[in-house]
Amino acid sequence: MTRSYRKFDEDFKQGAVRLVFETGKPIAQVARELGVNEGTLGNWVGKARRDRDGGNAALTEDERAELARLRRENSELRMQRDVLKRSVALWVDEAMGR
Repeated sequence: MTRSYRKFDEDFKQGAVRLVFETGKPIAQVARELGVNEGTLGNWVGKARRDRDGGNAALTEDERAELARLRRENSELRMQRDVLKRSVALWVDEAMGR
């Protein structure tokens, strides 16, 4: 069984991406309105964002600060998780009379 795929011209793709950017509507909503698969429109929008931002653009100061904050938070959450794991293990041992 062969699958047939719809082909969209560049004008349609650019218009769909422009709708997402200019209206601020979610990709899913614009995709439904246009009758396009959500993943397909998401790919078009992602490509347009990469093209617009220069592909592998360096991080801005705000992005660097947020990344550092998130890394600290991630480390703290891992430590909290590990402490909770140990305390649960001790609690289970105590409850089981070991």
